[in-house]
Amino acid sequence: MTAQRRLVLGSTSRYRAELMSRLGLDFEQRAPGTIEAELPAEAPAERAMRLAIAKATDAGTGLADALVIGSDQVAELDGLLLEKPGSVERAHAQLSAGSGRAVSFHTALCVFDTRSGQQHTHLDLTRVHFRPLQPDEITRYIEHEQPLDCAGSFKCEGLGISLFERIENSDPTALIGLPLIALAQLLREAGLNVP
Repeated sequence: MTAQRRLVLGSTSRYRAELMSRLGLDFEQRAPGTIEAELPAEAPAERAMRLAIAKATDAGTGLADALVIGSDQVAELDGLLLEKPGSVERAHAQLSAGSGRAVSFHTALCVFDTRSGQQHTHLDLTRVHFRPLQPDEITRYIEHEQPLDCAGSFKCEGLGISLFERIENSDPTALIGLPLIALAQLLREAGLNVP
């Protein structure tokens, strides 16, 4: 029986760590230190993939034999990026803008093999259709869940689900920030037994 290779999640996100733990694999977290600057004329999906690869390779610096996971998510409404709001006012503005409309979430994933230098990648698209939201509903939601560190200003794994009409995707975990169906496949491609 072969020993499991060192598995590293290139993220300090508690949401991604909680998702990663579902796979039942031993892993560690490393801060990638990636600068998440937007590049001019970069499409949201391209930005998500560029940053996922950068996070995996940055977190893998100095590791000789590891599989390093990087993931990034970019939310988009009509071509405009929706960053993590950081304030109640910005969260309210984002949710008001999304009311009755669809927001696209591009979630990119990279498994970087530090031994071979290979990058296994995947891009997921999730479309969230918001129901029409009243200002007082948005206020109550933000007060209850404080989604200030979430792109799009909601947590679908919590009360945020009540804001939607429907979600279109192929992997429900992608919206939380780490598409586990794709991750399990990429880890298998990299030679890891999952499960």
